[in-house]
Amino acid sequence: MTPRAGQETELRADAVRNRARILRIARGQLAAGDTSLQLNAIARLAGVGVGTVYRHFPNRHALVEALSAERFRELIVEAQAAVAAEDPLAGLHRLLRFGLDRMLDDPDFAAVLESAGDTGSQTSEMRAELDQAVTGLLDRARRSGAIRDDVDAGDVRRLLCGVQHAVRSGGGARRDLYLGVLLEGLRPPR
Repeated sequence: MTPRAGQETELRADAVRNRARILRIARGQLAAGDTSLQLNAIARLAGVGVGTVYRHFPNRHALVEALSAERFRELIVEAQAAVAAEDPLAGLHRLLRFGLDRMLDDPDFAAVLESAGDTGSQTSEMRAELDQAVTGLLDRARRSGAIRDDVDAGDVRRLLCGVQHAVRSGGGARRDLYLGVLLEGLRPPR
């Protein structure tokens, strides 16, 4: 079984193989343009029972979280690099561009980032790690006077998700404009 929030469980070797097969099939479905991720269809294509899929992924969102783990880790690494950047504002700009690009490339990843509740403990842990890095970055940027005092990591994540929605609904042509508006809005009031 896959661990749920607050529950850690070791998987048997056959369960690890089944989980990997399910994820491989789901990635294949996405690559083929099928974003429905219907758990019953994935079970059939993976050659496992529906119950096996539901034991690992109780719903579509849990499957999407698992598929998004790699992108989430990339975003955490980028956030940690931004914290280490000499210029915290430049690091923040780079992080926001990187995050926006990943969300535009992968709408399911965007859904995981904007989700209020996580299904898996791994996603909760990654969200906490991301928020910790972004908090450090925001603290450095605040000390330099580059950003306003009243925004936190959760605000930045939600605002970036909003920009992603705006860019997607506008066909992508105004990506840089919308990102610029967000960046300008993070500056202290004049």
